Amino acid sequence: MTDNGDQKKLLELIDDIPIAMLTTFGGDGPRSVPMARQEVEPSAELWFITARETAHVRAIQAAPQVSLTFSSRDSWVAAYGRAEVVEDRDKLGELWTTFAEAWLPGGPEDPNATLLRVDLDHGEYWDTPGGKVASLISFAKTKLTGDTYDADHGSVDV
Repeated sequence: MTDNGDQKKLLELIDDIPIAMLTTFGGDGPRSVPMARQEVEPSAELWFITARETAHVRAIQAAPQVSLTFSSRDSWVAAYGRAEVVEDRDKLGELWTTFAEAWLPGGPEDPNATLLRVDLDHGEYWDTPGGKVASLISFAKTKLTGDTYDADHGSVDV
């Protein structure tokens, strides 16, 4: 069951974590690469800038289903959806950052630069608001009471 509060929380957590591990399932089997997430749309579209001539782009063209994992000190997200290579120079220019330039020094005009759009189908998150102190308190509570670790958890069909 989709809960709009859970979907909003999922997208907020993703928006706060800039790097994802993108796993593709093309002809060579599962393969994961780190990707810098550029934008999170309220409609659960995620945008990435990438080089066109890569194994992950070829894998997506062969099989568009992908998995994404995001991790920070106090929250974790696992999601899956369908990826698509998008040729849109205006959108590429809009999303371009100096971080992308480290991999594609020719800028948004580089013919090897392209976009990946991932439309999420499902996501799951675990969040420990309050950071390190809240986590330590929750761990101590677990040891003292025998209760399970206290984390905010949600599962969302997007």
